[in-house]
Amino acid sequence: MDNSWRELDIGVIGGGIGGLAAATSLRQAGHRVTIYERADFAGEVGASISCAANGTKWLEQWGVNISIGRPVVLEKFISHVWKTGEVQNVYDLADYKSRWGYVYNMFHRVNMHEMLMDSATGPNHSGTPAILKCNHKCAEIDHEQGTATFENGLQVKHDLIIGADGIGSQVRKTLGIVPDRELSTSTCLHCIIETKDARRLGLRDLSPNSAIEFWGGQGIHKIVFSPCRDGEVHSFYCFFPTNEIPHAGEGWNINLIVEDVLRSFPDLDPELLALFKNSTDVKPLRLFVHQPYPYWQKGSTCILGDAAHPMLPDQSQGACQALEDAAALGIIFGRKYGFANSKATISEGLKLYEQIRKPRASRV
Repeated sequence: MDNSWRELDIGVIGGGIGGLAAATSLRQAGHRVTIYERADFAGEVGASISCAANGTKWLEQWGVNISIGRPVVLEKFISHVWKTGEVQNVYDLADYKSRWGYVYNMFHRVNMHEMLMDSATGPNHSGTPAILKCNHKCAEIDHEQGTATFENGLQVKHDLIIGADGIGSQVRKTLGIVPDRELSTSTCLHCIIETKDARRLGLRDLSPNSAIEFWGGQGIHKIVFSPCRDGEVHSFYCFFPTNEIPHAGEGWNINLIVEDVLRSFPDLDPELLALFKNSTDVKPLRLFVHQPYPYWQKGSTCILGDAAHPMLPDQSQGACQALEDAAALGIIFGRKYGFANSKATISEGLKLYEQIRKPRASRV
């Protein structure tokens, strides 16, 4: 292979965490990147998001300003008795960095997005800042010609197109991939309460522990708490059997009432129920188990993150695997190798990306 290198013109479909991570990695590798976001504002909503050592590694190597993300560095895992809240076990993470090389960060999705927006498009990082274009919803892609057509009528051409457009990916659809999935036996409600409100109301404040805390032992029923945004937000994922609370929709744009949380856990730790009674931003997440997709790339197009390997929230690896995807693309198309040389080598590089990343993400 000719190991000569050239700057690529790359299009990233999707301005979420995976898309911004890809733009960051490929900007650092010396390429020009344009991000196309379907909404009128590239932002995030939602909840806490885990970034274990395998994700934090890439944030540090890319020179991301992690302070913008306002993380809580985890110090413990704590499990509680379901009905009383009594502490059952504490797993100390004091040696986590020495064992794994990097800390375990908990972010709020909004803050992690702001952090990666800075690293992708901001002026204070190496490489050419990525360009963000909103109100660009992908309609079609010609994978051999490297052209993308949007619903607003615009057609663009890039050397490489990356689909980072989430679990309902249009890019994946254009690749001819049909998800093989089934409804999970569990579903999830997410809610938050701000730490200042918990303190004002005299409720239990979990933030000083800097811990992921767990209430379980009840089959599918379980509660997972994590602090985020410098400890200012209590974030809860509440899991229960899928057939217990039918709801019309799911996702971060659907709002439910607090009673939808409470009725699922009548015998739960009273102090936790008191937090739920005063929680806000109650969101339903209908969970599906996806079989691994048969392939991730074709021609000059690939997918990453949730578009390539949707994961259940209790795995706590969705963001980390998207960061690993982005890192792999940055390395493959970096100056050390010859995959940025021509149309043919770009295609070969994407095949290598799939060969490296698909088995690991599928296994996780």
